[in-house]
Amino acid sequence: MWLIVGLGNPGTEYERTRHNIGFMTLDHLIESSGAHKTSSSSFHGELFKKSDRLFLKPTTYMNRSGISVQAVKQFYKIEIDHIIVIHDDLDLPFGALRFKQGGGSGGHNGLKSLDAMVGNNYLRVRMGIGKPAYKSQVADYVLSDFSSEEQRVLPEWIRHTVKAVDELMRHPLDYVASHYTVKKPNWNL
Repeated sequence: MWLIVGLGNPGTEYERTRHNIGFMTLDHLIESSGAHKTSSSSFHGELFKKSDRLFLKPTTYMNRSGISVQAVKQFYKIEIDHIIVIHDDLDLPFGALRFKQGGGSGGHNGLKSLDAMVGNNYLRVRMGIGKPAYKSQVADYVLSDFSSEEQRVLPEWIRHTVKAVDELMRHPLDYVASHYTVKKPNWNL
């Protein structure tokens, strides 16, 4: 069983923000897989299922995402190396895509929560959102909408990421990283 988690914040006010790129990508994964919503409400999130794949959007807000992931992990007895987390990454330029297993949170509060609740050896799909000029602007930046230019290329970037996540469940991390990593994005900005 695989658990694919998209990190983000619930609510329409956060729907199109940089911090919600994990939710946006997960929505596309759910749609492309034909997954259906499960009826359980004990997971602190929206859970969808298709054969051996679970798709989770925690509704606990970013800083408490680990609560939701832990509940699903324990209920379905999912091994940590079968958890894929899709999240925004300030340390990568907009449109970059990197993959990693384990490691630190890099200051990302959603990852800090996951690390505390389930450990840190899950697979990470790091989607670069760039960063503001000053550290004091980070909170406003991640909770702001993508620019109009960025919004124009989001569909292509998300489609590429969806393919990569699908491949992560079939091939080793090294293979996926060598075929899907985007270091210097050229999404026709």
